Amino acid sequence: MRLQSFTLWLLTVLFAVRVAGQAIQAWWPQPFLPPFRDFQGSQLAYPVLLTSQLLILAVMLRWSWKVQRGTTPSARAAAALLWSGALYMAASLARLAIGLGFAAAPPWFSAWISGVFHLVLAGFVLTLAASHRRGSSAGVQ
Repeated sequence: MRLQSFTLWLLTVLFAVRVAGQAIQAWWPQPFLPPFRDFQGSQLAYPVLLTSQLLILAVMLRWSWKVQRGTTPSARAAAALLWSGALYMAASLARLAIGLGFAAAPPWFSAWISGVFHLVLAGFVLTLAASHRRGSSAGVQ
């Protein structure tokens, strides 16, 4: 479980850095960061996006902590997380592939920062699935 715990914390920190980077560019723009618009992958108003990102970050922090503390794994949760994480990862990879493969693709497909961070979130879900699966296969239910 140590590797999964480390990976969950790493992915959480990466996502937090992305959220912080966009917030800095919104309120105190810095020349060493990409422009604010480069962080934006959707048409959501920034206050709505930031609120949703902070909620996601809270969930990530909670589950990273729970896995580190040895939360009782569940085979059922492992299966649900594996399927949803795999679909999320496939869709995120498809989005980036379309953006790379088709110059005329709509801007959403070439929003690289948000696209890469969807891979981070999908990786978090898959890592969480692995932590549940590994623990449940060890006989803990």
